[in-house]
Amino acid sequence: MGFRPTKADVARLANVSTATVSYVLNNVQGQRISEQTQAAVRKAAADLGYRPNLAARNLAVGGSGVVLYIVGRLSLGNLPIEVGSRLTTALARQGVVLSLQFETEDDRNVVDAIADLNPMAITSTFPLTGNALAAATAAGIPQIHLGSSQLHAIGSLDASIGEMRVDHLAGRGHTRLAFAYTTEEELRPLGDYWLAGLRAAAVRRGLPEITVASFAVDGSNAAEIVGRWVAEGVTAVCAQSDETAFVVLHGLRQAGLRCPQDMAVMGVNAIDLGAVSAPPLTSVAFDAKAIVDVAVAAMMSELGYPAEAEPSSAEVATLVQRDST
Repeated sequence: MGFRPTKADVARLANVSTATVSYVLNNVQGQRISEQTQAAVRKAAADLGYRPNLAARNLAVGGSGVVLYIVGRLSLGNLPIEVGSRLTTALARQGVVLSLQFETEDDRNVVDAIADLNPMAITSTFPLTGNALAAATAAGIPQIHLGSSQLHAIGSLDASIGEMRVDHLAGRGHTRLAFAYTTEEELRPLGDYWLAGLRAAAVRRGLPEITVASFAVDGSNAAEIVGRWVAEGVTAVCAQSDETAFVVLHGLRQAGLRCPQDMAVMGVNAIDLGAVSAPPLTSVAFDAKAIVDVAVAAMMSELGYPAEAEPSSAEVATLVQRDST
C-alpha cells in the first residue's frame, strides 16, 4: 500500500518522544503537555499523513475487538451490503468481529452499540449523520468511510463525480448550472454530498455559483422551478439521483420545454430505467465491484491490517452518455 508514516516519523518531525505522540493523538488524559507541543504533534501528523494503527491501539488498551459497520439510509444500490459482507470476511481472518448496524430515524441502535460494544472503529460507505455521528464523535472513536480523506486509494467520490459531470456539461458549452434536490429530507445529506463535489468543480472552472432547488417527488413544483431556471439563464441541471432527474424531465415536459435543447439534464447512479426515459438520461454509473475492492483494501489498511493487494480505483465510475445532454 506504499509508504506509511510511523509514530516515530511524527515524533522526529515534531521533535518529541514517541510517547508524547501517543499521548497527544490518543487524547490521553492526565498528561501535562503544552498547547504548543500538542499543536506541533498534530501538525506533524497531518503533514506526514500519519494514521494510527487502530488494531495495535485496540490491543494495547484491551479493546473489544469489534468494528461497527453502519449501513446508512443513503446508499448506492447494494454497495453498502457488498462492502459490509467483504469486510466481515476480511476482518474475521484477523480475529475481529464486524457488527452490522442500520441507521434509523433516531439512530438509537447505533448509539447503544457504541456504548455497549466499545468498538475500535466505525466504518460506513458514507459519512455518519445525526445522533450516530454525535455519539461516535463524543466517544472519540475513529470513523472510516468512502468519502473520508483517510482512504487515499479511492479518493473522494463526490469530488471525482463532480469533476466528471461538470467537465461533461462545460464541454458542451454549459456555464450556468443548477442542482436538483429531492424534497425527501432523509435523502438530503446525499444531495449535499454530490453538490459539494459539483461546487468545487465549478469553482475550479470559474463557473458561476450553482443554482439550487428541491423537487417534490410527485413533480408538483417541477414545471415552476425549471421555468424559473430557464428565465434565469440556466442551461443544464445535475440531479442528486436518476430518480430526481426523471422529475426534472417531467417538469420540462409540463412547461413545454425541450431537453436538451432548452435544458440539459444529468443524473447519477445510472439505473436501468434511465435508458427508457424521455429522452434517455445521461448519468454516471458505478462499478460496485471496483468500489468494493478498493474500499475493503483501504479500510483494512486504515484499521492497521494488511490488505492482500492494492486494487485499481481507475474504473470506479464511468460516464453514461445518452440523449438528455
